[in-house]
Amino acid sequence: YTGMILTAREPAELRNQLIQFGVSQIDGGTKIELGSYAEKEQNHDLKKGQFRINDDRSLNEIIDELLQQDMLPSFCTACYRLGRTGEHFMEFSVPGFIKRFCTPNAILTLAEYLMDYAPEHTAEKGWDVIEKNIHELNENVQHQVRERIEKIKRGERDLYF
Repeated sequence: YTGMILTAREPAELRNQLIQFGVSQIDGGTKIELGSYAEKEQNHDLKKGQFRINDDRSLNEIIDELLQQDMLPSFCTACYRLGRTGEHFMEFSVPGFIKRFCTPNAILTLAEYLMDYAPEHTAEKGWDVIEKNIHELNENVQHQVRERIEKIKRGERDLYF
């Protein structure tokens, strides 16, 4: 029940292969220098960095590639924020109850990303992936997710199950 984390220290080709094995966390648009997220410059100064980045794709490039593969990227932090961590998280994950939260929350966080950050070509793919995943949910949850997506489209944020 531990997740697999794949960092940008690995090359893009290796990351693309390994993600097929059920990686639970990846990064994108990674910056390694102190203060670099506050700077607009895109180039990495490897003399200032802690380690070498071998996958320098932007976050959107990675999201776009995941969407092309019909994967559902998630930015969800609901469990952490609601205290579903440690033993309490295991009470949900071991019997599989966590699935009740993960897909709906992934859909909602992806919808926020599409509304706030994604270029049009990524957004189109993203809404298609969202629709496919909504159809996999039970009817009651589908309705709740659709209601929350409409709220997101009207500007509400940070909605989760």
